[in-house]
Amino acid sequence: MKRRTSSTRKVRYAVVGLGHIAQVAVLPAFRNASNSELVAVVSGESKKREKLAKKYHLEHVYSYDQYDRALSQVDAVYLALPNHLHREYAVRAAQARAHVLCEKPMAVTEDDCQAMIDAANENGVKLMIAYRLHFEAGNLEAIRLAKSGKLGDVRIFTSEFAQQVTEGNLRVSETIARGGGPLYDMGVYCINAARYLFRTEPTAVFALTANNGEKRFRKVEEMTSVVMRFPEERMATFICSFGATDVSRYTLIGKKGLLVVDPAYEYAMGIKHQLTIGGRTKISKFPKRDQFAAELIYFSDCIVKNKEPEPSGLEGLADVRIVQAIYESARTRRIVELPELPAKKRPTTRQEIQRPSHEKPTTVHAKSPSGEVA
Repeated sequence: MKRRTSSTRKVRYAVVGLGHIAQVAVLPAFRNASNSELVAVVSGESKKREKLAKKYHLEHVYSYDQYDRALSQVDAVYLALPNHLHREYAVRAAQARAHVLCEKPMAVTEDDCQAMIDAANENGVKLMIAYRLHFEAGNLEAIRLAKSGKLGDVRIFTSEFAQQVTEGNLRVSETIARGGGPLYDMGVYCINAARYLFRTEPTAVFALTANNGEKRFRKVEEMTSVVMRFPEERMATFICSFGATDVSRYTLIGKKGLLVVDPAYEYAMGIKHQLTIGGRTKISKFPKRDQFAAELIYFSDCIVKNKEPEPSGLEGLADVRIVQAIYESARTRRIVELPELPAKKRPTTRQEIQRPSHEKPTTVHAKSPSGEVA
């Protein structure tokens, strides 16, 4: 099918992978994204394909073996696949001249990320990594506060991100070599937040992992604790875990004040700020929004207007190389130095896109990490 080029067209998407995040967040988001159209879905499970095709009135429904056929029907793909499949499906999409919006983490290794970037560049397509918080008001306001000087010189970032993941869930059943574990799944949020709040890249990392020996943690660590050193001798620390109660927060500490964002990384609830300066505390709440619709709107606009997206493939690579350095540090029990990265765009408040939230849909053969069936 020939690609359309009109500046007023809707960008046609195939959602590839119909797991929990795709069903509860990505597929419903198209209703809030007026410049984006859900045309096709790709899944290895026939029951999912059939039921979701009926629910969303889709004519184009494909198995993974039919991926090339799906690519012929669309302008872009949203990849919601297991992490180790991102490279293959992104490269194949780029070679078919389809633009790629890929869930984070971008891939498992830095080499995988670079291959995705190269494929997009060689074939003249856009590549964006689905950092939904780059469009969310609460986190963008935190970036503005960090830059404004109200906190003084920002010196410290701390974060905790945890949930209970049940045995058998893909996040613990896949090995670290295939992108399993809390660092790939949750730690990238903490890494990314530290980077966008400090507006620069870490120069070194040190890490430790822990495992309480439960059966569900046979293939991955239970938790990882990380220290990252940034330029100007600033420090960021975080812990991510698959074996603790739900928590999703970060604290940014400057010489004059501090900002606590709790919850910080969620899409199923609003974001909350607690800003303390000079002993006075102010609470700000940012309502729940459709963060996935915001991503779609922005990426489709980049495609139609031929703009380079932020977050780009380089943004995804930046986090994955840090993940790899963290695992190297945990393995060797040594500090790992990080080389400089090329200059890149950073998120700003101009990227905020607000779309109303939607009700949580019923899913088909898809459980949340905690084992809950929607």
